[in-house]
Amino acid sequence: MQKVEHIGIAVKSLDISIPLFEKLLNSGCYKKELVESEFVETAFFQTGQTKIELLEATGPDSAIAKFVDKKGEGIHHIAFEVTDIYAEMERLSKEGFTLLQTQPKKGADNKLVCFLHPKGINGVLVELCQEI
Repeated sequence: MQKVEHIGIAVKSLDISIPLFEKLLNSGCYKKELVESEFVETAFFQTGQTKIELLEATGPDSAIAKFVDKKGEGIHHIAFEVTDIYAEMERLSKEGFTLLQTQPKKGADNKLVCFLHPKGINGVLVELCQEI
């Protein structure tokens, strides 16, 4: 893994959260994106070498909607940049980590992504991401 690529934060409303994070980070949101397959709308901020991704559910079946209902708003996942997502998935699987997908899928911000189950990582949902 090369670096923390972004930290994903589940929010109830991008309309409320974007101005809040713009003030906090003293930086504008540089990109909003709808990820229809995940029923989520995202907003990205750049801070140093790391991005912050705000995630708002677009439907009740979204993983983000379920997360917010159960735990409230807050950190949802940490994403690590990898150069070869297929090799990293194979390596982590052999190390005993549980992958939530058997193949990477297209995620936000022009990335291939795969998530690791939080039960095997002290309750932290980890995302692997590779630039497409």
